[in-house]
Amino acid sequence: MPDGHAINQSVLCADRVSKSFGAVPVLFSVSMDVCAGEVHALIGENGAGKSTLMKTLAGFHPPTSGRILLDGEEVALPGNGETEKLGVVLIHQELNLAEQMTVEENVFLGRELKHRGVLDRARMQQAVQQYLDQIGLEIAPTDRISDLSIAQKQMVEIVKAISRDARILIMDEPTAALTEAETKLFFTQIRRLREQGVGIVFVSHKLSEVKAIADRVTVLRDGQWIGTHAADDLTADAMAQMMVGRELSDLYPPINEVDVDADKVLEVRGLRAPGVDGVSFSLRRGEVLGFSGLIGSGRTAVFEAVCGLVPREAGDVLVDGDVANFSSVAAARDAGIVYLTKDRKEKGLLLRQKMQPNLTLFALPKFLKKGGIDRKAEEAALERAIRRFDIRARDPGVDVGDLSGGNQQKLLLAKVMECEPRIVIIDEPTRGIDVGTKQQIYHFIAAIASEGVSVVVISSEMPEIIGVSHRVVVMREGQVTGVLSGDHINENEIVRFAAGLKRETNHD
Repeated sequence: MPDGHAINQSVLCADRVSKSFGAVPVLFSVSMDVCAGEVHALIGENGAGKSTLMKTLAGFHPPTSGRILLDGEEVALPGNGETEKLGVVLIHQELNLAEQMTVEENVFLGRELKHRGVLDRARMQQAVQQYLDQIGLEIAPTDRISDLSIAQKQMVEIVKAISRDARILIMDEPTAALTEAETKLFFTQIRRLREQGVGIVFVSHKLSEVKAIADRVTVLRDGQWIGTHAADDLTADAMAQMMVGRELSDLYPPINEVDVDADKVLEVRGLRAPGVDGVSFSLRRGEVLGFSGLIGSGRTAVFEAVCGLVPREAGDVLVDGDVANFSSVAAARDAGIVYLTKDRKEKGLLLRQKMQPNLTLFALPKFLKKGGIDRKAEEAALERAIRRFDIRARDPGVDVGDLSGGNQQKLLLAKVMECEPRIVIIDEPTRGIDVGTKQQIYHFIAAIASEGVSVVVISSEMPEIIGVSHRVVVMREGQVTGVLSGDHINENEIVRFAAGLKRETNHD
């Protein structure tokens, strides 16, 4: 086994596992083991095989060849989540919680405790409280899930797992939607579980977090095992290079200069809307304008109001100097403005549809021909998009939900660019995708800006904002606190404006 771990030292082990779907191979003789009381990170680009390996370890996919061992013994894991009874629990990135039910009801859903045929609420609440105390989570068993933060919901999933006597927790991108503060609290709980002897598989694209929390790291690339190493022996750069097989020193492309006298293609003046309080800014032709700030600062709310997704209460939106207050996304699109949502799974793509209708839906008017849809034009558009955006799928007819997160994001980019926009607003452009795909998206942003397209990038990742932007607008509590350019675009300045320690009055 990798890194010298013998099979009988492992709680759960994939031993030379291969997996194919039909005639398409996805994993090629991959080995990975998880020991009690360790955090074992699994990293790789989108499409590297991480999800398939996770689901194979959790019993959702039987291996095509190779073995799964539990406590050193070969096992055939039961499917449909039944592997949880053996102490192996997979926590999906999309949380599986009933929002209108309480913490206690979610934890015991489907296996409620009863006394004389009646639900034993007292016993269930007492048990849940013990689990909450065990991991140090300060919520009540009677709290409704919909009232909890994302970080608390993530921890409720862990409570569900330990209530099933989980010995191995497999966690898919658990920090993807967490703030930095929430992530620190989450890691505190993960360390507690590790100390209690739980083995944890931690899947993440955030290599700094992998470095901070993992004991060992396994790297996959193109369905193959690349290596397993002690986390202390790897830098984040070394992990990235193992993932993509090349140097990533050019993660951020050179930023072309923008003429300070270039035309203002978009101006927002005194905008008021839900979560937005008198925001003003401008965007020049060919400029990449970053929007930074803490979660809840109003960044997304601004552009939902600009694009007609939510109603404006006051203020104006100007395009090329003319007032253009949009009442719908279609009206914004027709004016050359497109908005790429941060929630690609829920709001951006139709996961149960093929790539072709997803690509052309937003730009459908251009594919209409004599009252019908020009299928040949659609097919040609998909072929162009696959080449231009390097969308990788084992079959062009695959459902979009079966694509990796990075390929879904590239398809979403292709979808909005099919409208041939002049202004592109991208909200969290690289959330939940690997470092190689991040590089591609950063270079794409730079390329379209160099062609004269204006781009707004809204991001929670400060290095990303710094790496791609000509100017950075910083927000706090629904207001713009500062606009940075040149050498002032740095973490120290952004944090000071985001925290309210500094404020500028001229926001142009």
